[in-house]
Amino acid sequence: MEGFFAETGENGTGPGRGRKTAERKGHMADLGIPQNTIAVLQKYGVRAQKKYGQNFLIDTHVLERIMDAAQIAGEDFVLEIGPGIGTMTQYLAERAGHVTAVEIDRTLIPILRETLGNYENVEIINEDILKLDIRALIREKNGGRPVKVVANLPYYITTPILMELLEKRLPIASITVMVQKEVAERMQTGPGSKEYGALSLAVQYYARPRIVANVPPNCFLPRPAVGSAVIRLDCWEKPPVEVRDESFLFALIRGAFQQRRKTLPNALAGSGELELSREQVAAALEDMGLDAAVRGERLSLEQFARLSNLLGR
Repeated sequence: MEGFFAETGENGTGPGRGRKTAERKGHMADLGIPQNTIAVLQKYGVRAQKKYGQNFLIDTHVLERIMDAAQIAGEDFVLEIGPGIGTMTQYLAERAGHVTAVEIDRTLIPILRETLGNYENVEIINEDILKLDIRALIREKNGGRPVKVVANLPYYITTPILMELLEKRLPIASITVMVQKEVAERMQTGPGSKEYGALSLAVQYYARPRIVANVPPNCFLPRPAVGSAVIRLDCWEKPPVEVRDESFLFALIRGAFQQRRKTLPNALAGSGELELSREQVAAALEDMGLDAAVRGERLSLEQFARLSNLLGR
């Protein structure tokens, strides 16, 4: 693990206390302005790498919207995933007490040394977020207290990263991320829509999702082929439903949506994860006042929780 720009403070009592933060429009080029991003990339001969899903944000209005949505304040510890060349990190550093940004691409580290060099409250870790012990990091850097996560996530790995953050019940107050618009809609939507599925239920079990901005492709360099959205997830202190067996609940949800056009009795009886008969599922649905011909896309999180408790191991 490679870290630099460690937390500093005049009295040494915590991250960011007494810091002297550079003014973005004074000492540092605002990377939210396209020509500044282009100049930095040209200087270092760097291009966005497809293997890391890199699309650099070049719109100051969108950056301000993200800051407003994340509600970053002076006492906050922010964990940023994938800072890229430091565009959003600059905005975060001017508002937060401390920012730890995790960047997997080693070729961007020299750029970050330049673009974030005047920010004493920023630390960069050159690591894969999916291999990093995030709980240990939060314990070491913020005394185990809840942090805020902010990120412009690569589309190809959005779900694994979000579920890593949510399923482990890390000390996280909120997650504000840029994702593919379609994925954001799936996370927020409710029963009955075509976007509703296993991701919707998983996210809503751990957090309250809310889309705060839609972002067109021309706000990025290079331009992605699809639209994006900023979504904020406010993590629940405890899930909004009670289940006896979480693993069974999510096996039930996966089974319901693996073949979503099937009725629930047929879908769940055909799931390799579950040992359920059509008759068992139909009887549980009847007990809930639901028709046996219902499909999984019609059930709310509360109904899946009740079904799980009725059928649970």
